[in-house]
Amino acid sequence: MSREQSKEKFKTSIGGQALIEGIMMLGPSQLAIAVRDPAGEIRIETQPVRKNPVARVPILRGVVSFINSLLVGYRALMRSAEISMTEEELEAQESKFDRWLQAHLGEKGMNALMVASAFLGGLMAIVLFMILPTFLTGLIDRAVPLGALRAVVEGVLKLGLFILYLYLVSRMKEVHRMFRYHGAEHKPFATHEAGEPLTVENVRRSSRFHPRCGTSFLLLVLIISILVFSLIPWSSTLGRAGLKLLLLPVVMGLSYEVIKFAGRHDNPLTRAISAPGLWLQRLTTAEPDDSMIEVAIASVKAVLPAEGEDDRW
Repeated sequence: MSREQSKEKFKTSIGGQALIEGIMMLGPSQLAIAVRDPAGEIRIETQPVRKNPVARVPILRGVVSFINSLLVGYRALMRSAEISMTEEELEAQESKFDRWLQAHLGEKGMNALMVASAFLGGLMAIVLFMILPTFLTGLIDRAVPLGALRAVVEGVLKLGLFILYLYLVSRMKEVHRMFRYHGAEHKPFATHEAGEPLTVENVRRSSRFHPRCGTSFLLLVLIISILVFSLIPWSSTLGRAGLKLLLLPVVMGLSYEVIKFAGRHDNPLTRAISAPGLWLQRLTTAEPDDSMIEVAIASVKAVLPAEGEDDRW
């Protein structure tokens, strides 16, 4: 370890995602999902992680990482549903259309359909939080000329829609339970970074908030997009929406670099950058019970590297 590294508190590069009755963890060389099955047992499935050649390319790696997280996360979510539900529950959830698709498309076709579903989900988020605020601001501007305040109004609408969406989904019973697993997913990181054994007692005491959370990343994307898009001339609402779509990969790449920097360092600047995302996690995480913490510990242990601090962020 270099002298510069020794000055910084150890921070792990391991990240995860809450699933249905489980958690996915992504380590330096291994991906694991840990899910509690109907019998109450924790089932763990692992697979090796392929090194991406663009992982060292600034900006570009953020875009690739986001797309990959959508695809991998969606597959893991579907797999967790299969493990956590009984056959009767799965059959009840499965429609005639689902069975028809399985019979006619086969495994490869269903995989392609899952990719398309993840893509459409991302596209819907872009429309809701990026494009819709632009058109709403355009409508307001026609009724009440906003002038230089258009970018401000657009930014307020964008953040307002995002926070309202998170609040509404957090009120759903099934989503709230997943948010408890989200809290459980974060807790082992602080325990591991402090060098403490990953026991239920130790993990329970740890914070459910984490600066590199996906919630923080999405909020940072919105904030940086407000700053970047404020520089785009508002010649027409449709033209502005098109330019925003073209610049979105740049915004995502910049956001990734900022959250990576903030997650690696601890100083007044990085704490200020992380603060809004940590606050918003009060909506997207909840305190887990011990059984959820057990699942989180199992998922982290499955991806911990054999050699010391190979998971240093």
